[in-house]
Amino acid sequence: MADTAEAPQRSVRVVLFGLMIAMLLAMLDNMIVGTAMPTIVGELGGLEHLSWVVTAYTLATAASTPIWGKLGDMYGRKGIFMASIVIFLAGSALSGMAQDMGQLIAFRAIQGLGAGGLIVGVMAIIGDLIPPRERGKYQGMMAGVMAVAMIGGPLVGGSITDNWGWRWSFYINLPLGVVALFVISAVLHLPKKRVKARIDYLGAALLTVSITSLVLLTTWGGNQYAWGSAQILGLLALGLVTLAAFIYAETRAAEPVLPLHIFRSRNFALISVIGFLVGFVMFGAMTFLPLFQQTVQHASATNSGLLLLPMLLSMMVVSLIAGRVTTQTGKYKIFPIIGGALIAVGLYLLSTMDTGTSRFVSGVWMAVLGAGMGFLMQITMLIAQNSVEMKDIGVGSSSSTLFRTIGGSFGVALFGAIFAHQVQDSMSASLGSAGESAASGPAQMDMASLAKLPEQVQQAYFHAVANGTHHVFLWGAALSLIGFAAAFFVKEIPLRGAPSAAPAEEKDGQQEAMAAVEAF
Repeated sequence: MADTAEAPQRSVRVVLFGLMIAMLLAMLDNMIVGTAMPTIVGELGGLEHLSWVVTAYTLATAASTPIWGKLGDMYGRKGIFMASIVIFLAGSALSGMAQDMGQLIAFRAIQGLGAGGLIVGVMAIIGDLIPPRERGKYQGMMAGVMAVAMIGGPLVGGSITDNWGWRWSFYINLPLGVVALFVISAVLHLPKKRVKARIDYLGAALLTVSITSLVLLTTWGGNQYAWGSAQILGLLALGLVTLAAFIYAETRAAEPVLPLHIFRSRNFALISVIGFLVGFVMFGAMTFLPLFQQTVQHASATNSGLLLLPMLLSMMVVSLIAGRVTTQTGKYKIFPIIGGALIAVGLYLLSTMDTGTSRFVSGVWMAVLGAGMGFLMQITMLIAQNSVEMKDIGVGSSSSTLFRTIGGSFGVALFGAIFAHQVQDSMSASLGSAGESAASGPAQMDMASLAKLPEQVQQAYFHAVANGTHHVFLWGAALSLIGFAAAFFVKEIPLRGAPSAAPAEEKDGQQEAMAAVEAF
């Protein structure tokens, strides 16, 4: 009997192995490619189009995320998920073969289109297989994958670029993707579904235009165009108008790509806000911490990745503990509250860093921030999935991912504008006209360029970067208080799968999914 009982668990772990590889593909890609970008530009040229290599990927990912979730709900998750992997791998192979910057940007968009379905597919399939009450057991695995991507990405990317060439930064995805496809194809056997309904093409188009406009607004605002320019104001107007048209269209669609009724759940609406803010502050921190370490603390690019270990390990350990406690007790409301508080405290502590802050002290502050993210990263998805019906778990997962992604885009863009402004002001205040001349260049200098400047200018720049990161983290701490306050209003609804709370039909559905996996 014990062997029989453990068989489904072993099969689920095999499925999760394939799912985690797919998640690793999506998370690892940008980390690896970011390290290879200087070499890519050196070979292909087109420095003025560099930002589009990242923007094209981000836009395609954000715009396609809710569509992948809805397609999985309508036509079955396994086939849709495998299709997203194939598209991602095709984009990776084409990116590796690119002959100029225009081709690379186009192929990165294809890659991003597939990436939009990877994380959503992973989360939705886990939602199908494992009831929320039991899902906490596997949170450590997901947090571990994230930590591996964030730490290993820059290290692997640098090693691949130095030894094999930048094209292998894309080709490395192919063997991993083939393994994921084989495992998913062989082991995952979910019930097939086919919904007789038309795809909401109008809603999908309006949502894509709205997301694209808003992401471009945050990417270009204060960078390529002034915030008050006609281009930025036009993007803002286009984004808001298409968003309003999308909301109206969804109220009329027979099978909306993003059912608005899921937002009637107070928990889902609140957790969407919290997820947006988590993405906002997390991506901002991940962008500016390495900059502070490399510039002010004089760490190499490789070492700056290792210096993030306190934050990432703290996040992974706390996520594992929170998951275990949730599984054993069924209680989860306290975790968003604690997580929101720790994120605010951690960001405030990071805002106190200056040119004299040691790596040990900054590591302790990062561990506090990591603990806050550990309480929130997986719990937000758990609450989102528990707040919607099983038939909507795909759009629930994709919506939660979408808000976090858009939050990250807004966070990096707005924090970047704050940082650049503070660096330029600080340089001008320190050096007068010489500072104005130095500040007229890019706000972020590499160490090779910085070494060519006079000692006085170097020291002024170190202080300017410290001042810029101070304001970034201080604003982040203030904004994170909104998420902390929102967490108090989350209602603790019993998790599906709890012995006393799960309806019989839900238990039967979960047992069918487990039996399908056990068939392997």
